[in-house]
Formats: sequence, structure tokens, C-alpha cells
Amino acid sequence: MSASQYPKPPFPAQTQAMPGATNKMDPRPDHGETSYKGSGKLQGKVAIITGGDSGIGRAVAIAFAREGADLLISYLDEEEDAQEVKALVEQQARKAVLVAGDIRDPHHCRSLVERAVDELGGVDILVNNAAHQATFDEIGEISDEEWRMTFDVNIHAMFYLTKAAVPHMKPGSAIINTASVTSDMPNQTLLAYSTTKGAIQNFTGGLAQMLAEKGVRVNAVAPGPIWTPLIPSTMPEETASNHGKHVPFKRAGQPAELATAYVMLADPLSSYTSGTTVAVTGGKPFI
Repeated sequence: MSASQYPKPPFPAQTQAMPGATNKMDPRPDHGETSYKGSGKLQGKVAIITGGDSGIGRAVAIAFAREGADLLISYLDEEEDAQEVKALVEQQARKAVLVAGDIRDPHHCRSLVERAVDELGGVDILVNNAAHQATFDEIGEISDEEWRMTFDVNIHAMFYLTKAAVPHMKPGSAIINTASVTSDMPNQTLLAYSTTKGAIQNFTGGLAQMLAEKGVRVNAVAPGPIWTPLIPSTMPEETASNHGKHVPFKRAGQPAELATAYVMLADPLSSYTSGTTVAVTGGKPFI
């Protein structure tokens, strides 16, 4: 599908309760269900994907399965979305272990890694993708609890998961963190979220150096505006309807359009790529 064939805003007015559901979105996001064709790049690998039930995580799960990987898919409580992904993975004759739960809990994060090792045989790829965001116009509107929650989900869980996974990773393994264009270009209405995304980019760069001798690569993907359930569930209705209108492509990206970046970074042939951030922004420079 060419870039010009995807829907452009304004989208129909819509709101959802957090964290949002795929089937309630209009238009429904494209995760590569009919378009992604695998070629065995990840044959025999085991990947953990947080937030793998919807949005970018779902697109990555579909692509990884079609490239030959077995998956542990972590999600909060979006059971319907998670079951849809499981079915798509199993259509490729790959295994899909679904684990619901809150990654703010370090014990839960460690259990995700333990289940991947016990049920799938190891951990070759860790995709730290799950995120929380909320929109506020003034700093006084951000509660202490909201600030802590954003850090707990977006950066602290990344630390817990990575710390648990690294001892099981062999040379050639890969860690991929979902950053954001807000890592370098903070959004004033997403103050807490943008702050954590800056931390993720620094975590990625530092960890890449720390794990270089072990042979584990660490990279990040920085999406621009992407049409996922996070948008109608965390942004004002008018903002969500016009999501992506400000970038050169004049539209939000679809989750399917990010999957190839994650596959490239997970591919063992990308053996000299570590400590970098791949920006997928619809033409907006990432500086």
C-alpha cells in the first residue's frame, strides 16, 4: 500500500475510555493484517512485546510472527484485542503466550520474562513498547499520582523488564524501545509523557554501550503521530480528529508503517546497529 492511500484527517469525532480499544476506532487502524509478508528474518526467535495487543505493538507482533518468531504478548486488560492478536500469530503456525497484568509491578515484569523462558524457551528480542499518556494544559492539572504513573509505566517498567531479560539473552539478541518524536521535541500538553520519552532515548543509548561486550544490541524507534487507541482515549476530541495533520504527509501514520523498523532492528543481520533511534515521522525531521 502506498503512503498516499491511507486515510487522512479529519477523522470522525470519537472518544474512548483509557486505554482504548481497536474495534471502536473509526477508521480502524491498519496493523499489516493483509499487507505484511514475512521472509524468515526472525525464524526460531522468541520475542516479548509489551503493549502487544493493539496499535504499534500489534503491528510488531504480526510482523514478527510472519518473520518466524514465537511471542509473549504483554497487555494490561484488553482481552478482546489480545485474543485477536493471538489468532493472527497462530495463523502463522507460531506460538503466542498472552499475559495480562500491570507492568508497573516489578514482580509482574520479572514473571513475563520467566514465562517466556519456561514456555517458549528463552528471550531473543525484547520490545519495550507499552506506554501511558494523558493530556494537560497546565502543570497544576497534573496530579502527583498521574506523574508517577507515567514514569512507572513508560520508563521504570522498561528497566525492570530489561534487567530481568538480559541474563537470558545470548549474543545477537536485541532490545527495542519505543521512544517518540517528543523525546527531542517535547509536546507541552504531554509534559509527563514527553519527559519519559526523553529518558527512554537516554536509557537506550547508555544501555547499548553497557551491553555491547555481551553482544546484545539496543535501539529505539521514535514514532511520530500514529493512529492507535491511545489517541481517542487520551486526547481531546478535536485533537484526535486532526491527529497527524501537522506533519508533511498531512496524516497520522498507521501502525503497519512502523513494523518494518522493528523488524530491521530485531534482524540479526543488523549486527552493527546499536545505540541508535530510528524515526518514523511522516516526513517531519527528527533532530
